[in-house]
Amino acid sequence: MLDKLTQKISDAFRFISGKSSITEKNIDDAVEAIKMALLEADVNLRVVRRFINATVEEAKGERVLRSVDPGQQFIKIVHDKLVAFLGDTRQELRLKGPDTISCILMLGLQGSGKTTSSAKLALRLKKEGRKPLLVACDLVRPAAIEQLVILGKQVNVPVYKHDGAKDSVAVYKEALAWARQNLINTMIIDTTGRLQIDEPMMQELSRLKDASNPDELLLVADSMTGQSAVDIAKVFDERIGLSGVVLTKFDSDTRGGAALSLKTITGKPLKFVGTGEKPEDFEPFHPDRIAGRILGMGDVVSLVEKAQAVIDQKEAEELANKMEKETFTLEDWLSQLRSVKKMGSLQSMLDMIPGMAGQISEDDINKEDLKGQEAILSSMTKKERANHLIIGPSRRTRIARGSGTSVAEVARLLKKFEKMRVMMKKMSKMSRNPAAAQSIMARMGKR
Repeated sequence: MLDKLTQKISDAFRFISGKSSITEKNIDDAVEAIKMALLEADVNLRVVRRFINATVEEAKGERVLRSVDPGQQFIKIVHDKLVAFLGDTRQELRLKGPDTISCILMLGLQGSGKTTSSAKLALRLKKEGRKPLLVACDLVRPAAIEQLVILGKQVNVPVYKHDGAKDSVAVYKEALAWARQNLINTMIIDTTGRLQIDEPMMQELSRLKDASNPDELLLVADSMTGQSAVDIAKVFDERIGLSGVVLTKFDSDTRGGAALSLKTITGKPLKFVGTGEKPEDFEPFHPDRIAGRILGMGDVVSLVEKAQAVIDQKEAEELANKMEKETFTLEDWLSQLRSVKKMGSLQSMLDMIPGMAGQISEDDINKEDLKGQEAILSSMTKKERANHLIIGPSRRTRIARGSGTSVAEVARLLKKFEKMRVMMKKMSKMSRNPAAAQSIMARMGKR
C-alpha cells in the first residue's frame, strides 16, 4: 500500500535527517526529492505545486532552521501538510437516527467495485447496529442483480430486487415501501454503471437522486487508475453532486496519486477505502493515519482496532494469564493463528507497523509455513492440543499423515511451541515487573 511513495519520501528525508543544523540548500534538496516522488506517484500537478509551496514556505522559517532538531521539525511539517491535503480529519457518514430511514446512493463506473463496496458498507453498518437493506438498481449491467444477491447472502443483509424491471426509480420506491414494513433504517442503493460516463447514465442517476433525496452520494472509484479516478470524481460531482468518495483496491495501490489528489481537486472527502477481497476489508479513511503510513511511521491505532475487532477482551485477558502461568496450549495457538487470518492480509498488517512499510513484502513471509502449522494443529485431537506432552512417536506419525506434512515438521512445531511458551512467560514478567525485565534483558545480553 503506497510502498513506492513511502520509499521515495523516506529517501528524501536523508537530506536533512540526523543533522544538528540544516541549510536552505538541504531543504531545497529534500523538497525537490519529495516533489519528484509525488509526481511519480501520479499526484495531480496542481496539488504537487500547492503542497511544495506550502512546505517550503514553512520549512524555511526560523523555527525549523534554528530548532534543536531541525530534521524532525521538517518531517512534522511534511506530515501536517500531507494530512491537510488528504482531508484533515476523518469524515463520518451523515445518516439519520435509527428510527428514520437513511439513504445512500453508490455511484461509479463498471469495474470500479461499486457492487462489492455496497455489500462491504452494508456489513460495516450492520456491525455498528444499523439495519441495512441493499437495493438492486443497476438494471443495465448483466448479472449485477445476481451479484448483489450473492454478496447480500455473504454478509447476511437483505437485498431488494425486481427481476425484469426497467425503471430504477420505480424499484427504489418499491424498496422504500418494503423497508418501512420491515423496520429497515439504512438503504444502500447500487446504481447503474457504464464503461464510461455518458448522458443516459447521468440522467438516470439524476432522476434517482431527485426521487430518493439521499443522505450520502458516494462515488466508488478504482485507486489503481490514479488521475483518471480524480477526473471521474470531478465529473460526477459537477453533474450529480457527491458527499464523498470510496477508493477500492487501496491495498494494491503502491503510488497513491488518487488518494493525495482527490480532496484538493474535488473538495470531497475520502470516506472509505477497500483493502482486500473479503467483506471485512473495508476501512474508514483517516487522513492522519494514512499520512503516517506514507512517511513510514506506521499506523498502530488501526492495527489495534483490527485486533480488537476479532479478539474478545475477556479472551485476551485469559490468554495473558495463561502466558504468565505457562498454561498456554496448542489449542490457544490454533485460535490465535485463526484470529490473525481474520485481521486481513499480512502485508496490510506489516504496513501498519512503524518502519516496516516497504521493507518486508508478503512474498518474504513463508505463508505456506503458516498454513502448514494450522494444518498440523487441526490434525491433532482436542486432547492432544490440550496437553502436548502426550504426543509421542505414533501420534506424531498420525498427525503428519493427517496434515499432509512430515513427522520432522510435526516435531519442529512442538519444539517451537515449547520455546514460545518459555518466551511468553518471560515477556509477561517483563511487562509486569521492571526489575525482572532488566534481569532478563541482562541475561539475554550475555548470551
